Amino acid sequence: MKYEKPPLFPPRPSTQARDKVARYPQGLTFLPLATALVFCLAIVLSAAAGAQEPVGSKAPVKASDSTADHSTFQILKQPFASGREVTRACLKCHTEASRHVMDSLHWTWDTAHPGTGQQLGKRNVINAFCGNVAANEPRCTSCHAGYGWDNMKEPPPNDETAVDCLACHADKGTYAKLDNQAGDPAVAPLKEGAKTITGETAVPIDLATAAQSVRLPGRENCGQCHFYGGGGDNVKHGDLSSVLIDPDHSVDVHMSKEGGDFTCSTCHVTHGHKTAGSRYDVAAKDTKGTGGRPGAPRDAATCESCHGTTPHKGSSLIAAKLNDHTDRVACQTCHIPEFARGGVATKTFWDWSSAGKLKDGKPYHEEEFVQSDGKRLHTYLSTKGDFKWGENVVPYYAWFNGEVSYTLASDVIDPTKVVEINSIAGSANDPNARIWPFKRMEGRQAYDAKLNHLVYNHVYGPETASAFWTNFDWAKSIKAAMDYVGAPYSGEFGFVDTHMYWPITHMVAPAKDAVKCGECHSPGGRLAGVAGIYIPGSDPMSMANRIGLAILLFSIAGVLGHMGVRMIRCGRRTNHG
Repeated sequence: MKYEKPPLFPPRPSTQARDKVARYPQGLTFLPLATALVFCLAIVLSAAAGAQEPVGSKAPVKASDSTADHSTFQILKQPFASGREVTRACLKCHTEASRHVMDSLHWTWDTAHPGTGQQLGKRNVINAFCGNVAANEPRCTSCHAGYGWDNMKEPPPNDETAVDCLACHADKGTYAKLDNQAGDPAVAPLKEGAKTITGETAVPIDLATAAQSVRLPGRENCGQCHFYGGGGDNVKHGDLSSVLIDPDHSVDVHMSKEGGDFTCSTCHVTHGHKTAGSRYDVAAKDTKGTGGRPGAPRDAATCESCHGTTPHKGSSLIAAKLNDHTDRVACQTCHIPEFARGGVATKTFWDWSSAGKLKDGKPYHEEEFVQSDGKRLHTYLSTKGDFKWGENVVPYYAWFNGEVSYTLASDVIDPTKVVEINSIAGSANDPNARIWPFKRMEGRQAYDAKLNHLVYNHVYGPETASAFWTNFDWAKSIKAAMDYVGAPYSGEFGFVDTHMYWPITHMVAPAKDAVKCGECHSPGGRLAGVAGIYIPGSDPMSMANRIGLAILLFSIAGVLGHMGVRMIRCGRRTNHG
């Protein structure tokens, strides 16, 4: 049978065909028009009723940035008993992903500093919070990007299925890690009282649902570990808290929905699962800055990589003067006036020396700090000692060239002075240094009173006889940890004052809330403690200001003297005439 292509437009019916169309009885010829009017009115009324719904009652669905809908993949619709089984399914398509992750700092927790040569990373350093990962693995490695790393004396598992794909890629609410199982997820059966790494009560998750929700990482993925480091929300960094999951524009212009709605990886760009930006080796000064030019490279987590090296636009004198600051003052110094904003406080002081006190033979706690949202925070725990908290904290300012040196357990310290857990390098004479904002964490930590070394401590271990959080015995805790890592220990310990520095780079405020000129250019201003600089207006009685004042007074005197001479001469000419 021959196929005939149908006409583009169907032919109009003939006159005879039209005459055969049934007609309405006389007097009802208006009915088609009336019906149409009623139909249109119903549509209008329906639209009006819909318009009366509250704003946001039907939020628009945001398209995923992923190029694949994982909920359609049959391989992910099977039941999974463990995280490793999910990773095995992921590797069927993403064949190289695990190798990428296993070559990253997120996996190894081990890195050699290119400037100092120190071997750094979580597995090597001592910090001013819970102290050390070694001897506390099941707890600390609950935030590792994998499963089953329970021995710091060994490298992380050399098994591609041990990589945790879901921690970074599962949609929020579908996945959670347990807080004491070396990275394993909260799958049934769960022990009574089980908690997640964010401190919430654990509930069994469905790994298939989590696997089918996979997409690019969101702020909540990174935040599960980075917001809750150090034992709680915003305890450690000061500028990384749960507020940033959905921040107000006044808290962070980049991450707020009214601003850029950035995810962490918008700035911390990744290549082969290696993430730009590390506190062990900071890009403190970016002299190249792409300024957001199309096609320009983006391989550094710096302000300049988007905003350029002359970020203040316009031809005004103020814009030009602000741009003059960028070679010596970090962008964050002016644009992050305070940290711990938005309602979640940060821990500013931790005294381990007072830990271990009991009441009636039992551990106790005190909650004397009230956060701005009304939540009470602990100020004493038998397990951890005394604390201080702060909100809207003005940073500590210092010269910084990006190089950080850590005080390791093998280094000799002077217990009569404050020990800097990490020393920040830079000075006014260093062309690579700029003035940066920091959170300076203050504390008291254990050290070997004879060898003058910082010590490791064994705090976590509900079923051991040496864990401090269980037995409240410092002697047993320190000896067990030092034996575990194989470090020398005299058997005598004390406590020393410490400082630890955390660069402040998040919680960028709107331009109108940036630090004003007078906050630095005034007596006792923000930068009064920074050495090696002269800030006009900061010290009225400085030698430079005295010389300037003298020049001004001499100039005024000269002008007045000149005017006086002219007036006398004019008077004489008038009298002579």
